[in-house]
Amino acid sequence: MKTKNALVLAAASAIAMAQAQVAFAQDGASAPASGDDIIVTGTRTAGRSKLDSASPVDVVTAQDLKQQGTTELATALANTVPSISFPRPSATDGTDAIRPATLRGMSPDQTLVLINGVRAHTSASLNVNGVVGRGSAAVDLNTIPSTALQSIEVLRDGASAQYGSDAIAGVVNLRLREADHGGGATVTYGIYDTQIDTARDSRHVTGESTITASGWQGLKLGQDGFLTLSGEYTNRNPTSRGDVDPRLATPVVDNRFGDPEVESYSVYANAGKPLNDVWEIYAFGGYQYRDSTSAAFPRLDTAAAAFGLDGFLPLINTHSKDLTATGGLRGEIAGWKADVNVSYGRNRIDYWTRNSANYTYGADSQTDFYDGAAIYDQWVAGVDFSKQFDVFQSLNVAWGVEARRESYQIKSGEDASYGYGTAYPGATPGAQGFPGFSYLNEVKEHRQNASVYVDLEAQVTDKLLLGLAGRGEDYSDFGSTATGKFTARYDFSPAFAIRGTASTGFRAPSLIQQYYTSITSVIQDGNQIVTGTYPSTSDEATALGGKALEAEKSTNLSAGFVARTGGFSLTVDGYRIHVRNQIGLSENITVTTIPNVAAARFFINGLATTTKGIDAVANYKLVTEGAGTFDFTIAGNVNDIKVTKRPATSIFGRNRLLTIEEGTPGEKVTGTVAWTGSSLGATARVTYYGDVLQPGTVATSDLHTGKKAITDFELRYQPKDAPFNLAIGANNLFDVYPDKVPAALNSTGVTGFPYYSPFGFNGRYLYVRAGLSW
Repeated sequence: MKTKNALVLAAASAIAMAQAQVAFAQDGASAPASGDDIIVTGTRTAGRSKLDSASPVDVVTAQDLKQQGTTELATALANTVPSISFPRPSATDGTDAIRPATLRGMSPDQTLVLINGVRAHTSASLNVNGVVGRGSAAVDLNTIPSTALQSIEVLRDGASAQYGSDAIAGVVNLRLREADHGGGATVTYGIYDTQIDTARDSRHVTGESTITASGWQGLKLGQDGFLTLSGEYTNRNPTSRGDVDPRLATPVVDNRFGDPEVESYSVYANAGKPLNDVWEIYAFGGYQYRDSTSAAFPRLDTAAAAFGLDGFLPLINTHSKDLTATGGLRGEIAGWKADVNVSYGRNRIDYWTRNSANYTYGADSQTDFYDGAAIYDQWVAGVDFSKQFDVFQSLNVAWGVEARRESYQIKSGEDASYGYGTAYPGATPGAQGFPGFSYLNEVKEHRQNASVYVDLEAQVTDKLLLGLAGRGEDYSDFGSTATGKFTARYDFSPAFAIRGTASTGFRAPSLIQQYYTSITSVIQDGNQIVTGTYPSTSDEATALGGKALEAEKSTNLSAGFVARTGGFSLTVDGYRIHVRNQIGLSENITVTTIPNVAAARFFINGLATTTKGIDAVANYKLVTEGAGTFDFTIAGNVNDIKVTKRPATSIFGRNRLLTIEEGTPGEKVTGTVAWTGSSLGATARVTYYGDVLQPGTVATSDLHTGKKAITDFELRYQPKDAPFNLAIGANNLFDVYPDKVPAALNSTGVTGFPYYSPFGFNGRYLYVRAGLSW
């Protein structure tokens, strides 16, 4: 059924845009198709545009990022690229603060993220609770301020043979702004104005403000170099979208189910300086500090009184410190273009539980606890060479080597965050809401890997483009692997081409998946369960069937076409991605033999999934004489994921399997109209999301988001030749929510809406933006 929908989507895109071209051509002139963006992702041949590529690539510009109400990079990217989803989970511990994005519905760690073509480091946070992307540790896109970027390239194709581990679903390449003069500053202020209708309550909220201030400045380094500095500050108040608590004598909202409170600042720099006529030195990097506070489930007076305490709402506070630093040289050696670079990335997350208690200490318990820290860092060193040869019409040969060292560490918290008091020794120990890491959870591990690749791209004739890439990698902890990729494109005419790829891919098990250890309260079907997460080779896990993790392997196939004429372009690409030996976090397995926990879980290989779908992107750009420029885009993704194999031990429950299959939208279609006049401009965008399932342990506890359409609108004022600009807008203009959680499935009142919702559950957001440029 979804394949049929995909064909309809592609046909509708073509017909709609063709009709638009005919209608508008009578009154204005069309501009070149919006495919002239020169890309560097998916190809190592210089000067290739996204419409000339053999693989599908989306290009999101700095203007696309700016002309939105959100200042979160991941949210802005999901608003623009239909194959990307960015849900906003709540009441899921550290994942509330560091949320993962998905490409084509696949695991967040199956998408590789690059910064200026260099591998970015992942977050130290592991998504362990019942969320989309459960079990993954992915790159935190929101550590990079959008004002620091000139564009983002999203390669929707397997690319492990070109870029290495993780590039199973595709690659996101963040390209930093390069400027030696000029600058700009922007302040955005927004509030929610929304009607919240839960199963038991109806209320209106106006407020919960967010303010973001950002700016950038280009500077000269001597006569021929550049230094671009960027910065961003955000202060976001928390949102609350829970239901009333039916357990109270007078039911009220005693939870804080929604976005966390956040204060963050980020700084970034990008620089380049020629040393002579051949060699250039470059460097880029940045730092972000983020203080985020979310809420756990409330502890009622009736429960706390048994330990001499009043009721309370535990708060989970994380301080994330994220650092990236890269330096390199570009030039030429013996006729080969050469690029030598070294990069370091580090993320440290410190955890606190506030407004809480350790029941074993009774009334003498402290209320704030330091829970410990998780730290991940990596070194990457690479050398890349490329040269064009006069073979066929042209042959580009690229090759290189890369070495990487990763390390992961867990530091324990203070004793009271996880330990035992003497007042109530039979109570569950540790801070309520988020128990700290104990000295038994402490980890300090590292590994190395080395790789070599060759990437060939030949323009065989005027019409035929062929590519071949291969890569070999060796890891110190699990061994060696090899991947390959073949690409082809045939241009029947300047207006129409077909293209396709076939590749193999892999993803190495992360250090975090191999060594993460903790004991925490997990919410399952509305109930709190003290659960231990253990390394797969630990005594606890091996007794339940755990063993050493192996790499995931994939086979990727894609085929599509490119059509363009005048100001119109259309790309349609179908794909099939089969992943073998996929890693997953097991179900919470009930145990009686492990002290202080009621359930245990660990990572295990053995899943196999097949992802099939179609992406279609149609664009028409019209330049009129008196009415300005119109840019019309219809972009859609139809995606179907099936779990085709599971471990014989059956330790993955139906909710884990259904999350993989139906936890992201099967259909997502975005229609955008952007208009630019002499001093006014506007953007209108409607995004349709197919139904998403948030599964329970049994079918009767399943939740659905429903099929929804979200409308965003922005009006801009930019006086000609003036240095300032203003904008007002609304995200979710018509105040659409996912389907509410039924009262029968919400015994605590906390989860008012499904947190799998791909567009969140915050309602209408109104904003104003003011900017200066110089």
